[in-house]
Amino acid sequence: MTECSSLNNAVEKPCIFSEHEIRKAVQEFPTPFHLYHEEAMVRNAQRLLRAFAGIDGFKEYFAVKALPNPFILKILNREGLGADCSSSIELLLSKKCGLLGEDIMFTSNDTPTYEYADALELGAIINLDDISHISVFGNELPVPGIMSCRYNPGPLRAGNVIIGHPEEAKYGFTRDQLFEGYRMLRDLGVSRFGLHTMVASNELNPSYFVETVQMLLDLVIELHRELGIRFEFVNMGGGIGIPYRPGQQAVDLEFVGKSINALYNRMVRGTEIEPIKLFMECGRMITGPYGCLVSKVVRTKQIYKNYIGLDSSMANLMRPGMYGAYHHISVLGKEGRPSDRVYDVTGSLCENNDKFAVDRQLPEVAIGDLLVIQDTGAHGHSMGFNYNGKLRSAEILLRRDNSLLEIRRAETAEDHFATLDFSGLGSI
Repeated sequence: MTECSSLNNAVEKPCIFSEHEIRKAVQEFPTPFHLYHEEAMVRNAQRLLRAFAGIDGFKEYFAVKALPNPFILKILNREGLGADCSSSIELLLSKKCGLLGEDIMFTSNDTPTYEYADALELGAIINLDDISHISVFGNELPVPGIMSCRYNPGPLRAGNVIIGHPEEAKYGFTRDQLFEGYRMLRDLGVSRFGLHTMVASNELNPSYFVETVQMLLDLVIELHRELGIRFEFVNMGGGIGIPYRPGQQAVDLEFVGKSINALYNRMVRGTEIEPIKLFMECGRMITGPYGCLVSKVVRTKQIYKNYIGLDSSMANLMRPGMYGAYHHISVLGKEGRPSDRVYDVTGSLCENNDKFAVDRQLPEVAIGDLLVIQDTGAHGHSMGFNYNGKLRSAEILLRRDNSLLEIRRAETAEDHFATLDFSGLGSI
């Protein structure tokens, strides 16, 4: 839990929600719940599109895995965002939201054939993760007109703690496999091509994304010259980070857009690879800062350390326990008080890593206080699970008219037992 313990709450981080908005939500819905801010998400999506408006054919495919809720997908699609899917269920969710055809990018790994079939049925752009998957097409499934391959640059690019070093990651083609893979796809009859990569997650260095696009364009030029194929798009992946910690700066989208536009002018305009579109598949950056987990203090404990026990757990927010990730925590109504106490903030799972924070400085906390765990609008509820029989919480949307809408109800015991077949229990 080194990341959690390396920074405390001595510096307050403003919350996207006001105290009034959170207390209103608590009056209407039992804690814990994830609360999302519609207007802020929409403004952020619009800002991204403006930043890249100078690049012909730019499209953002929202990473469904970040916040797989149909209300959110519909809201973002209304702003022109597509869907980046990695499973049949995410494909089906996108379909139910009205997303079809090339508004969907399908990028998965260890992919079963039936999932490729589902992607083909929707007309999605299929982005292959491994050269061995090519044999599925033309044998078990029809050959689509457009396909893409995911490039793993290995030690040529640095990764980070979430996605790992590229050479140790399970994703993508090597450089040599790319050339052979596109040759195979060309010979199968694929006529439209894309190139994809994704080598970092939650990256805050804006130059990283410009360098990634340059890497892709350099590859496109080489592939075009050697294989004689034209590329319709490059997909720079996602990975744009958000400032989880106080004092961190958000990625300057305008700088990234302007820099990539200049890169396009230099490398694409008037050259043999023009025209070529730019795609992106951010999730965290679109919705992450605009959600929070609201939880109530139900127990305090003093042994070798001081503990705050919440009515939520790692089942509601896995990132701190899984990665040691930092999420800022506010004690509602006590934001202006000195953070002169040190606590571990925990859930009730029978796992010692069920902690939202370790050695976190907070104001004095009492039973009944509301804790607001910030930046859970991506990879929060979506990574939930049911270990110890814990039930996942509701998702609440603060609408643009300031009304509250439950966009996913909390799970019940009936939900938890719904997949069990008790019919043969008497024979045991």
